[in-house]
Amino acid sequence: MTPLLRRAAPLSGPDLRLTWNGQPISAQPGDTVLTALLLAGDRLRTTLGERAPRAGFCLMGACQDCWVQNTSGQRLRACSTLAEDGMRLVEALPGECP
Repeated sequence: MTPLLRRAAPLSGPDLRLTWNGQPISAQPGDTVLTALLLAGDRLRTTLGERAPRAGFCLMGACQDCWVQNTSGQRLRACSTLAEDGMRLVEALPGECP
């Protein structure tokens, strides 16, 4: 899988370690969850009917397209939530997001 985003220049600071659907990914301090996910993969989720790739829509917390969940079930907007070391994230289930 080819990542959708590419970092233009490395940031300073240690990598943050996260998991996405059980797979390890990394982020830099200051990255949003969506940035980390798109640096690691080519999509955030797929649509229900067509299974078309989605990577977020508005990227500013208004559209409801980038919801993810942590493993305890808390919903987070990937585009406006800062990545934190140790985050364990999963794709939000259909019908569980506003």
